[in-house]
Amino acid sequence: MITLPDFTRISLSAFRSICDVGEKLGTAAIKTVREFGSFGLFSMEVVRTIVYVPLKLNRMFAQVIAVGIESLPVVISTGATIGGVLAFHSFRGLNKFGADQFIGPLVFLAMAREFGPVLSAIMVTGRAGSAMTAEIGTMRISEQIDALTTLSINVNQYLIAPRVLASLISLPLLSIICTACGVFVGYLISVYTLNINAEVYIESVKAGASFADLFQGLFKAVIFGGVLSLVGCYKGMATMGGAKGVGKSTTESVVYASMSILVLDYIMTALMTLIWP
Repeated sequence: MITLPDFTRISLSAFRSICDVGEKLGTAAIKTVREFGSFGLFSMEVVRTIVYVPLKLNRMFAQVIAVGIESLPVVISTGATIGGVLAFHSFRGLNKFGADQFIGPLVFLAMAREFGPVLSAIMVTGRAGSAMTAEIGTMRISEQIDALTTLSINVNQYLIAPRVLASLISLPLLSIICTACGVFVGYLISVYTLNINAEVYIESVKAGASFADLFQGLFKAVIFGGVLSLVGCYKGMATMGGAKGVGKSTTESVVYASMSILVLDYIMTALMTLIWP
C-alpha cells in the first residue's frame, strides 16, 4: 500500500522528469530557431554581396568547373539509370491496359519535372556541397578566414558568392543533361528491350512534351542550387572543434541540404500543380 509520503515522493519525481523533458524540448526549440535565424541572416548577407559587390569572375568560373563539369559523370549515370528504370516500370503498368504508347511521355514528364532536378541536386549535394563545407570548414578552424578578414578581404565576395553563383548556373544545366540522358536511355530500353515502336516513342514524346514541363524543372533546379550551396557554405563557416568539427559539419550539410531539397520539391510541386497544371 502506497502511503502519502511515498505518493508525494513519486509525484515529485514524475514532475521533475516532466520538467527535464520540457527543458530539453525548449532548449532544442530555441537552438533550432536560432539556427534558422542565423542561416537567414547569412543568406541575406550573401544575396546582398552578390547584388551590390563586384564579383570575382575567375573564382566563379573555377567553381562552375568544380560544381558543374566535375559533377557530369555522376549526373549522367544517375539520369541514365533512372530513365531505364522508369521505362521498365512504365511498361509493366501500361502494357496491362494496352497503353504502351504513353511510355515516352511518362518518362519525359517524370524526368523533366521531378527526377532531373531533384536527383541532380542531391548528387551535387553529396559531391560538391560536402566539398564546400569541408573546404570552408577547414579554413575556419585553421584561422585562414580570420586572416582574410584581417587583410580586409570580403569573405562573402571571395569565398561564398562564387560558390553560390556557380551552383545557380550549374544546376539547371545539369538538370537538363540528366533529363536528356533519362529520356534517351528510356528510348533505348523501350525500343531495343521492350519492343516498342521507335516512331511511336518519339512522336508520343513530341506530343506530350511542353516548355512548361522543362520550365518547372529548371525553376526547381535553380532553387535547389541556391539551397545546397548556401547550406554547404553556412555549415562550413559555422564549423568549430577541429577535424571532428569539420566531419560533423560536412555530414550535417549533406543531410540538411538533401532534406531541404526534398521538402522544397514537394512544396513547389504542389504550388505549381495548383497555379500551373
